[in-house]
Amino acid sequence: MNRKERRAQQAADGQLGPADFMQLANKFIDVANRANATVKATELHNAFLFGSARYSAFVAKNVLEVENQEEFVDHMTKQYVEMLRQHLADPSV
Repeated sequence: MNRKERRAQQAADGQLGPADFMQLANKFIDVANRANATVKATELHNAFLFGSARYSAFVAKNVLEVENQEEFVDHMTKQYVEMLRQHLADPSV
């Protein structure tokens, strides 16, 4: 299967490939950058963190139907910590 076929299959399955994942993540960053013209970065940070937690709770409860919420919280916390460490180590940030 070539790259174009893989991307088409992922789209049909509702999955994001690596490039699409980054493009979607960058859309959220673009929203934050535009809002930062009138809203302090610290306020934006908290709003995005709140929104992420709220959406993650929705997905956990309604899509994944997580039975053990504490295990889910632990998993999400570990993912966030790893992502944050990677970005803090990135000199381009």
